Amino acid sequence: MDAKKYLKLKVKRKKKKILRDTSRVITRLHIPKDMQRIPKIIQRIVDLPDTTAENLLEKVMLDFSKRHKHIRRVFECHLNEVKDCVPRDIVLSETKRALIGAYFTMEYSIESAALFNPSIVPHPDQSHLNKGSLRFIMSLRATGEGHVSSMVFRSGILDRHNTFHFDPIGKYVETPDVHLNPVYNRHEFQLKLNEMEECNEVTAHIFGQLPEDFTYNELIEKIKALRAKTVFSEVRQNETFKVLYWLANSNYEVNFQPDHRISERVIFPVSKNESRGMEDARFVQFIDDNGEITYYATYTAYNSVRILPQLIETKDFIKFRVITLNGKCVQNKGIALFPRKIDGRYAMLSRQDGENNHIMFSDNIYFWHESEIIQKPTHPWEFFQIGNCGSPLETDEGWIVLTHGVGPMRKYCIGAMLLDLKNPAKIIARLEEPLLEPHEGDRDGYVPNVVYTCGAIIHNGELVIPYGISDTMTGIATVGVKDLINCMHKILMSSH
Repeated sequence: MDAKKYLKLKVKRKKKKILRDTSRVITRLHIPKDMQRIPKIIQRIVDLPDTTAENLLEKVMLDFSKRHKHIRRVFECHLNEVKDCVPRDIVLSETKRALIGAYFTMEYSIESAALFNPSIVPHPDQSHLNKGSLRFIMSLRATGEGHVSSMVFRSGILDRHNTFHFDPIGKYVETPDVHLNPVYNRHEFQLKLNEMEECNEVTAHIFGQLPEDFTYNELIEKIKALRAKTVFSEVRQNETFKVLYWLANSNYEVNFQPDHRISERVIFPVSKNESRGMEDARFVQFIDDNGEITYYATYTAYNSVRILPQLIETKDFIKFRVITLNGKCVQNKGIALFPRKIDGRYAMLSRQDGENNHIMFSDNIYFWHESEIIQKPTHPWEFFQIGNCGSPLETDEGWIVLTHGVGPMRKYCIGAMLLDLKNPAKIIARLEEPLLEPHEGDRDGYVPNVVYTCGAIIHNGELVIPYGISDTMTGIATVGVKDLINCMHKILMSSH
């Protein structure tokens, strides 16, 4: 039996599919594009008779209070966003305060379009499990109206037979409290501006007045001072201010309520650089040399004009820190961190040129300056481009790396290769045929003919692969680790 047939017999696609749920909604600020309309809307509410306002708010609360926790708090927050447009001689009643907030609030269905491109990692809590079971966290890319992508999560248990038992999905969806980074490093900030080719006389003027470590508020004060007393071309200054705001707002923290289910947590775009979405998070459980565990994820921030690779850090999936990655080698999509240091250095897979698989090493997880190509498209199913499909998985034989290849008619398939444990820039073996490709039932969706994953896991001798199906839903497949590696070796040997 040849290797291709052997693989097809061994790859098992589970019947279970993870589907979108249009009832999962969050609240968002709802501001008209024409800002001059805001005071007009507010005045109409102010002019309402008290009884009419009370009846209207009662109807709003009846319709929406069971769909969102703390809806009154949301209304108050959104009122504060437009408070400068409230007539200064008006004392608002609590009813009209809430109503104004409601008019500038909208629901957003985070999964209305799709739920796909998952990654999976061990849960921080592995207590009270049956023998051979593993508790997991799965991240997924949720896409709603306008194709805006966010991160959502599922949790559950993989039993000893690698059957998925998902935890109940929470009734509510929670967006976190957002905190901008309190301190920035001047040197690192300027390095990133230089990479973006945005350093100029305006940035030099501002940073010449800031200390080595400065706060967000200190930066804003310097911008305001320069705006009040123009030194350079006003157009030049305003363009630079936009970039400074954009970069400063790209680094932040989000905090969720610890008593809420993980399925109730959604990381929705916060900064302007990700206003059109946070795409394809690749989560990995990283174990440091001292045994300390941190969960990292690389993702692509997208604002419809440019992309920006970002890094997320968390210990507990409650508090997340979002940081901009720096260096000429983190300017494209598809970055995946190795789960530990190699020879004392961090290692990542990447795709700088949009076509080949690269590897890079760094002493600093936030800075990546050098890379080398380790894999080029060699087979017809990947002639258009290749890339990684998540962080490498360690085995005694080497690092298993799932890859994606794009072939004719933009058909996405999942492949695999094996890297040397000590020198992962060296490929030991690889599959010549896809491990997973779109089946007839998987071809139709938002983006047809695509199977894609952002991270798998090894459990009980099997590679467990959750994978996106045509950018619409998520499926699950398994294959024996030894079978996979043996097939890669057989294919390698037969090619010589």
